[in-house]
Amino acid sequence: MIDVAEKNASTDVPVHPLLSARWSSRAFDPGHELADGQLTALLEAARWAPSASNTQPWRFAVARRGTAEHGAVLGTLAGGNQVWARDASALVVVAARTTGTDGAAQPWAVYDAGQAVAHLSVQAEAEGLAVHQMGGFDRDRLTSALSDDVTPLVVVAVGLRGEPARLAEPFAGRETAARVRLPIDDLLLTVRA
Repeated sequence: MIDVAEKNASTDVPVHPLLSARWSSRAFDPGHELADGQLTALLEAARWAPSASNTQPWRFAVARRGTAEHGAVLGTLAGGNQVWARDASALVVVAARTTGTDGAAQPWAVYDAGQAVAHLSVQAEAEGLAVHQMGGFDRDRLTSALSDDVTPLVVVAVGLRGEPARLAEPFAGRETAARVRLPIDDLLLTVRA
């Protein structure tokens, strides 16, 4: 098993341990079952994310491993994602309602749904779980599989971290590689006055 402490982010200043310890694992324990209370905690954390005008545009479809729904969601993933995501305890489809009940566009819906996923991922870390967000999926197939008029944004694999050695390359190497981020100075924009 990988020493998760070795994956802690090297930050310029201290940040909360739930943030510095979070990383997107691809190795999931195929025997782990997500407890109902853990799943509820993840969704509850997402539910309480901030949203513009309190529209709460996020929607979730939960597909637990071993169910027909899991197979349906897994089948929409890109081939490289299917290889490792099949072992996750659950796949959570995150979607957004991009229009309001009045038919007006909600241009902030995608941003707000992203905040909900960020809350979910921090709660997962607090629960001792790993998440990995995936944009590699067949959007049309996933949209048609959902029961509501929403825009699928990401599929989140959730579960207990597993043994990286179970993964084929290049995934095993990515699992043990050092985490890197651009320096803060490279992220700052200049405001023209």
